[in-house]
Amino acid sequence: MSEMLVSPLKLVPLRTRPLRFWHRGEVVSIGNVRPDRTLLDLLREDLRLTATKEGCGAGDCGACIVVVGEAIGENLQYCAINSCIKPAHAIHGLALWTAADLSAPNGDLHPAQQAMLECHGSQCGFCTPGFVMSLFALYQRSVAKGIRVDRHAAHQALSGNLCRCTGYRPIVQAACQMQSKWDHKVIEEPIVAKLQSLAASNDENTNYLMPTELLALLQVRAQHPQAQLIAGATDAGLWLTQGLRRMAQIIDLSRVERLRRVEIYPNYIAIGAAVNLQDAFEALSADRPSTAAFGERFAGWPVRQSGTLGGNIANGSPIGDSMPLLLALAAQVVLMAWREERIVHRVVPLDHFYTGYRQSVLVADEVLCWIIVPRPQSDEWFGAYKVSKRIEDDISAVSLSIQLRLQNMRITSVRMGAGGVAATPVRAIRTEAALIGQLWDEETLQRGQTVIQQEFFPMSDLRASADYRRQVLAQLLHRAWLESTGNNNVRLEALS
Repeated sequence: MSEMLVSPLKLVPLRTRPLRFWHRGEVVSIGNVRPDRTLLDLLREDLRLTATKEGCGAGDCGACIVVVGEAIGENLQYCAINSCIKPAHAIHGLALWTAADLSAPNGDLHPAQQAMLECHGSQCGFCTPGFVMSLFALYQRSVAKGIRVDRHAAHQALSGNLCRCTGYRPIVQAACQMQSKWDHKVIEEPIVAKLQSLAASNDENTNYLMPTELLALLQVRAQHPQAQLIAGATDAGLWLTQGLRRMAQIIDLSRVERLRRVEIYPNYIAIGAAVNLQDAFEALSADRPSTAAFGERFAGWPVRQSGTLGGNIANGSPIGDSMPLLLALAAQVVLMAWREERIVHRVVPLDHFYTGYRQSVLVADEVLCWIIVPRPQSDEWFGAYKVSKRIEDDISAVSLSIQLRLQNMRITSVRMGAGGVAATPVRAIRTEAALIGQLWDEETLQRGQTVIQQEFFPMSDLRASADYRRQVLAQLLHRAWLESTGNNNVRLEALS
């Protein structure tokens, strides 16, 4: 690329914008909050709101879950989030509930709390506040949609919560029982009115930038290319809590309205970089239903509600789940920047995006804005697989996604994306070449298994050995062959 032409950095001191949010009926305003301070630390240490517990500090256990509400039109949209990895400033302009905020003024418990009590859903009690908050968010969503909570919905809502006393059965029972009372719906009108007065500031001299327009995002990125760009911060939060990194300035793109959309076109869908993982996978599964179960295993519900597909791609982890799937689907990314007083962009195929371990062609003033995914053709078959130690809320040891097009059982097109086997998410180019043009029979399968085991040289680590990963790749290819030839009983979800 040609040399970047951007405005010189402004040599002005950065200041901390006051953090303002709704809590317990009033707007809370706090000054001098560092941009990299977590919401959990703010709640427990600064505000002394200790109902929210610290467990893992990594977004895994759910003890720290709180619920935030965002004003969408005249209503609130509720989201259960891991406060331990969420920057405190990310809730600017939102409503906040902790486990201490749910009971009525007269002391009556919220239905989520009452159901946990009646179903004996609490044992040691440490994880209970997080479970209650996940149930509270589920309750509010169910009331808004007028739907009943079944066991599947309960398991999904609780997929980001861990109970070390193994009390899941009564907790799931509580999730299904709490809806016997619908009279605790939050009165949203006064909250929405107050939130509308807390519009995010676009002041470009603060240390936590939260633009709401695409142009403003690109302009502040050009002015502050050294700032840390975040969306859901489900990975960046780990850099704070586990890596002990400090971030002097953050650009948060999660409020950019243009990037929160999924746009459907005849030949492709365009997923904005600020679309959360749950909505992104729902859009993908509308075209390819086989991706629904894969999306549910991506992470627990709070991570899927906060994390974004664009952030997962830009982060570039070799064990990120979305990239192998998107590589198999021939996805592209749209990179945008503000240069010479105009917006410029380029479209990069995802298989040309990564240059090394957590490295990509993205340059300092660019923002990954869109993910372009071709829509399926009539003769396409697609499968996506993930192997990890836990079914829910766990990182992949190996993942493999395969797109096939067959005519009379002969492979006319094939793309394969793999994760956990190289320094970056990769395509299985040699294996694709061994399969193309061949009859999709057992002989071709065995040839493909041999090639895919030889194509990659994965590392051994705590999740899996190199030999195990190579063997799993071959077995996942076998599973794809079974499914694509009519055997529908090779997945765990098929047994339920």
